[in-house]
Order: sequence, then structure tokens, then C-alpha cells
Amino acid sequence: MKKMVSLLALMAFSQLGQAQSKDERDVAAAVLKLREAMISADKPALESLTAPTLTYGHSNGRIENQAEFVDYLVSGKGDFVTIDLSNQTIIMNGNTAIVRHTLQGDTADGGKPGKVNLYVMLVWAKSGKQWKLIGRQAVKVPPTP
Repeated sequence: MKKMVSLLALMAFSQLGQAQSKDERDVAAAVLKLREAMISADKPALESLTAPTLTYGHSNGRIENQAEFVDYLVSGKGDFVTIDLSNQTIIMNGNTAIVRHTLQGDTADGGKPGKVNLYVMLVWAKSGKQWKLIGRQAVKVPPTP
């Protein structure tokens, strides 16, 4: 009986782990592709990685839709020179994933150098076989006392 319970538990965990780990890997890969597309201001990649229904929240309170988000980067109004992501977690819920991470980067918005230090939450939804960004909200990391 003990062997049977162990075997059933092992099978359940391995099936759950395989399904979850593949989705988590795919979402993590989409996050990295988004990072690269934001740095390079690659319009086709930005449009491919985001849903038409995107709601993109900046740390200053500005909210953009997909077209505004893409235009902001492609036009150079928003310009990421570097983006470093750390402390990333991914929570899967069916065909939806919530990603949290810390984003530190160098910017050149409108040609003016700057730095960002943000906590970011991304919401991804699976569309066919591809993960699409449907929501993003950033807040500034509070200064340490």
C-alpha cells in the first residue's frame, strides 16, 4: 500500500511538474524576448509579443494600450539602453501567467540619460501556442532608509 501511494504521488507530481515547467519555461522565454524587443525597439517583435488588448502601466501612472506602448519605444520617446531583470517569479493559472520581477535599467528617453529601478508585474495569456502580454504594471522601488 505504501508503495502504491508513493507511486501515485510521484506520478501526480511528475505530470504536474512537466506541464507547469514547460509553460513556465515558455513564459520565461517570452519575458526575455520582450526584454530584447524593448531594448532594440523592434516594432514587429513588440507587436507579436503583446495582445491588441494590452494595458501597460508605467510607474509614473501613465497607462498605454498596445499601439501607444509600441509607438513610445519605436519613436524613441521611451528608450531602454539596458534592462536587467532579477528576482523573477512565475505563477501559472491555466492559460494565464503572472510574472513578477525587479527591473533595473539605463534609459535615454527623448535622448536624456536616466536610470530606472522598478518592481514589475506582467500578466501573460496563452493565445494558441504563443504567450502574449496582456497586462503590465510597474512601481518604483522605494528608496532604502
